[in-house]
Amino acid sequence: MEHIIGVLGFRKVCARWAPRMLSDEMKAERVRSSRELLERFEKEGEDFFKKTITGDETWSIIMTPRTKGNPWNTVIRNHLSRKIQNTGFGWKGYVDCFWNSVRVVLADFLAEETTINSQRYIETLTALKRRIERIGIRNETLLQHDNARPHTSAATRDVIQRLDFSALPHPPYSPDLAPSNFHLFPKLKAHLKGQRFSCEEEVKSAVRKWFQKQNTNFFKDGFQKLVQRWRKCIEVPGDFVEK
Repeated sequence: MEHIIGVLGFRKVCARWAPRMLSDEMKAERVRSSRELLERFEKEGEDFFKKTITGDETWSIIMTPRTKGNPWNTVIRNHLSRKIQNTGFGWKGYVDCFWNSVRVVLADFLAEETTINSQRYIETLTALKRRIERIGIRNETLLQHDNARPHTSAATRDVIQRLDFSALPHPPYSPDLAPSNFHLFPKLKAHLKGQRFSCEEEVKSAVRKWFQKQNTNFFKDGFQKLVQRWRKCIEVPGDFVEK
């Protein structure tokens, strides 16, 4: 699979496939976006991140296959990774997660058969708004998400405005500039790997408990790394930021 996608001109960046060679236009857009956000952060300081909620989804397969010499293991694979024959419990679906520099604000679990379209994403954003109000976040909400079609459709943009969110710019093919991809999801999957689950609810419970155990410094660190990546993106200029 990786060889075929490599032939097609893609490579894996922060567990996502992106063009191996970014065009000059793509690089210029990455630099523009990084510079705009960096300038805003330098102007507003930590207040900028107090208002920012970043969100993304990961489509993972979590299962416990039974194999010789290795009776029960939890194996986590991205949806583009090689398939694993499931002979035990398996759960496949999306985890849609929104978090800020303090905590996970919303974790939305979506089943395999769920279609991630504009309507479904609007439902998630509406749930996010209710959650923000419930936990008493009173700052302006700056929404940082990628430019996938469900996130940028006319219907979604209308709802974002109605919910009093402001969407921050995010350049195409830039998982390396999305904190969920380079910070949150890799650490979550590393934690879950090797654990045993007997049902779907145990998987969800394990994910929620791990979120709850992370302190403020963990989430703040993800945003601080984002600032470093903006600077690095401007320096390269516009190429992928691996670390």
